[in-house]
Amino acid sequence: MQEVTLKQSASVLEFALSGEIDSKNADEFEAEVLGAFKAAPKDVVFDCEKLSFIDSTTLGAFVKILKRVKEQGKAMKLTKTQPRIKKLFVICALDAIMEIE
Repeated sequence: MQEVTLKQSASVLEFALSGEIDSKNADEFEAEVLGAFKAAPKDVVFDCEKLSFIDSTTLGAFVKILKRVKEQGKAMKLTKTQPRIKKLFVICALDAIMEIE
């Protein structure tokens, strides 16, 4: 089970992610983020401190979100990423196209 909590400021959409995002709920995650972004196009920040698991479907969702964000001239980054989750982004060379802390 995953939880996505939006903390919106004047310049940033910050999503606090927790739990697991996988093939069962990645589409829902992507739709929720893109819906909020469409309503208020701002830079997007994902707080991944409490995110415990992702799979390849989730990586694809992050890439789709990044594409939409960049199309609007905005930036996206992942913060407080757990080492084992960050490793997945690095293995897939996604750290070369998105900012991951």
